[in-house]
Formats: sequence, structure tokens, C-alpha cells
Amino acid sequence: MTAASGVDGEAGQDVRPGYGEGRDALLAAAVRVVAQGGLRKLTYRSVAAEAGVTHGLVAHHFGSRDTLLEEALRWCVTRSIETSSLVPASGRLEDFAATLADFIAADPDLQAFQYELKLESNRRPELRRHVDMLYDAYRDAVREALACFDVPQDMAEIVFAALEGLVFHQVTSGGPVRTKEGVDALRRLLAAYRTQASAGGRC
Repeated sequence: MTAASGVDGEAGQDVRPGYGEGRDALLAAAVRVVAQGGLRKLTYRSVAAEAGVTHGLVAHHFGSRDTLLEEALRWCVTRSIETSSLVPASGRLEDFAATLADFIAADPDLQAFQYELKLESNRRPELRRHVDMLYDAYRDAVREALACFDVPQDMAEIVFAALEGLVFHQVTSGGPVRTKEGVDALRRLLAAYRTQASAGGRC
């Protein structure tokens, strides 16, 4: 899909994303641009080219590059939390984070975008609030998921760190197999912790 012509083939008119896409299509395009070229590549024109629209449409939706960045991050976090399924439908600890590896493999750009933002925030302090928002949302998701299994918050922080490491490794250098093995090991540790805590009268 290209941005060369309008609806009726007249040059200069916006070619809009298909029905039902709209802002989501533009945000997904922004994520791909950053994941593949870094934050310095994030411009109205680059997002428009990726989405197959004219850059005026991107400016119309978001107004500023900072707004585009913030909305793309929020979209990423929401999508990640909703679709990675930390809380298993079975309600069993043995199925905790069961779809994590496959979720990452299906759309690695989603995670790469967030790592690009984190790295850039070390050079640009104004991005720190975006990174804080990102990690607060993920920590909360892990805590809420583990609360279903009576896992305390201090242990949830350790689980969060372990999951973060597994995600980073898969995105940068590995495949889903090692992630699945890591999640399996993490579940065994959590199960052993619960057993020990119950035996000690803590649960």
C-alpha cells in the first residue's frame, strides 16, 4: 500500500487506513519504525510511509511527535498485557505465562520498540516518564496475576525481573524454546515457594 494517491486517485489527498484500523494502524506503524530504525527514525513521514498514508494524516491524529510516541507506548503496553495472558484461563499456576513465548515470537517489534525507548531514555531524561509508565504497568500486571496464586509482592518483583530477562533474550538473540524452558523453571520455583510457605504456616 502506498501513499501516492487519494481516494479518487488525485495526488495530495490522504489515503486512510482500511475500515476498523484508523489510529491503531498508525500506532502499529510507529512501533515498526522505531523497532527497525530506532527513535531517531520516528517522524510523521516515516510513520506515514510505513502505514501507507500521507504524513498529514499522522499529524492530524497526533499533533506532535511526543504525543505520537506516548500513544504508541500506551498502545504497546495495553496490547502486551491483554494478549500475553499471564493469568491462565485454567486458573492453575502450572499454566502461568503459558503463551508468553509465542506472543513475543508473533510480534517481536512490539517488544523491540519498548527496549529502544528504555535505551534512549538513558540519553534523554525527558523520556524517563514514558519508561516509568511502561514498567509500572508491567509490574502491576505481574503482581495482579500472581496475587491469584497467593504470591506476595516481594516475590512478584523477582518474577517480574525473570520474565523481563526472558523477553529481552528472545527479542535480541533467542527463540521461543528457551523462553518456554525459562517460564517452566520459574513455575517450578513458584510452586516450591508456595509449598514451603504453606508448610511454614504463611498461607
